[in-house]
Amino acid sequence: MRDKELLLQYNLQWFAKEGPGGEKTEPATQKKLDDARKEGQVAKSKEISTAVTLFTLFLTLKIFAGLMGRQFIENFNFVYSQIADFTTLTDGIISVHDFCVLLNTVILRIILILLPVMGIGLVAGFIIEIVQVKWKPTSKPLKPKGSKLNPLKGVKRIFSKTKLVELLKSLLKLAMIGYVVYSTLVDQVSTLFLLYDMKLITAIQTFGNMAINLGLKISAFYAIIGIGDYAYQKWKFKEDMKMTKQEVKDEWKNAEGDPEIKGKQKQRMREASRRRMMSAIPQADVVITNPTHFAVALKYDPDRFDAPYVLAKGEDFLAMRIREEAYAHDIEVVENKPLARMLYYNVDLGAQIPQELYATVAEILAVIYNKRNLA
Repeated sequence: MRDKELLLQYNLQWFAKEGPGGEKTEPATQKKLDDARKEGQVAKSKEISTAVTLFTLFLTLKIFAGLMGRQFIENFNFVYSQIADFTTLTDGIISVHDFCVLLNTVILRIILILLPVMGIGLVAGFIIEIVQVKWKPTSKPLKPKGSKLNPLKGVKRIFSKTKLVELLKSLLKLAMIGYVVYSTLVDQVSTLFLLYDMKLITAIQTFGNMAINLGLKISAFYAIIGIGDYAYQKWKFKEDMKMTKQEVKDEWKNAEGDPEIKGKQKQRMREASRRRMMSAIPQADVVITNPTHFAVALKYDPDRFDAPYVLAKGEDFLAMRIREEAYAHDIEVVENKPLARMLYYNVDLGAQIPQELYATVAEILAVIYNKRNLA
C-alpha cells in the first residue's frame, strides 16, 4: 500500500511577527524619524523632567528660604496692620467688600514672593525638555484622533506592555519615596520632638529645612529613576521605529522613484534621442561602416566646428538602420573598419573627431566632394 502524501498550502507570511513585510529588523530611516518627529513621537522621559524640576525648586528654596521667610513675615505684619483699618469702629466687624480687597492684596503679595521660585522651576523644566528632544514644536499631538475613541484599542492600551512598565515605575517611585521619607524622619525624630520647646520662628525654620532637605533627597532618587527611564525610552523608541525590509524598500521607491518607472523613463529618453539622431542622418556628409557591426555618420560644418563631428552612430541593428537611412537619402557609405571602430568607441555623439583622424577623414570627404562636383 503506497504511502499517501499530505500536501499543505501555506503562506510564509503567517510566520512573520509584524504582519505583511516580515519582522521589523531594519533601523528606522531618517525620513521615518523626521515624520515621527512631526507627529510628536520622540524619545523622552517625563521622570527625568520631573526630577530636574523638583531638584531645581527645592534647591532654589534652600538658597532663598531666608529671604522668602522674611518676606512672608513682612506680609503677615502688613495684613495684621490692615485689619484695624478695615474694621468698623462700632462693632469691630470687617465688611465682605473690605475682606475681599484685603484677601486679594494678600494673594497678590504671596504670588510675588513665590513667582521667582516657580519661574526658575518652569525654566528648568523647559530646558530639560529641549535637551532631551531639541526645539521643534508641533501641534499634531493635540489634534483629536478617532482611533483614540475606539474602546477596543483603549482596552489594548490598558493591558499593553507599556502600561505594565508604567505601573512598575509607579510602584518603584512609591517605594523609593516611602523609603526616603521613612529614613529621613527616623533620623530626625529627636528634632521633631524638640519643636514643641522652640520659638515659633525657630520651629518654622527647622521644619522648613527638614522639608527642603527631604525634597532634595527625593529629587536625587527620582533622578536615578529618570536616567534609567530615559535610557529605556530611547531603546523603546528605537525598537518601535524599526522597519521591515519591505517598508524600507517601499520608502526608497517613494523617495527615489520606482526603478521600473525610472527604467521606462530612461527607455523613452533613449528612444527620443535615437529618433532625433536618425532624423539628422540626411544632413550627414558620409557614413563610415565596419561594414556590418558599426556605422558612424559624419558631417563637416565650418560654421559650427573646425573639424568634422559625429552626427549619429550605432552598432548591429542600429548600424543597419543608419546605413538604410543613408542609402535612402543618397548619403555616401564608406567601409573602413579601423576608422569605424575608433570613431564609435572614442568619439561621443555631437563631438568633433580627434586630431589624429583629421587626415584620414579629410581624404574620404575630399573624394566625396569631388564626386558631387562631377555629378
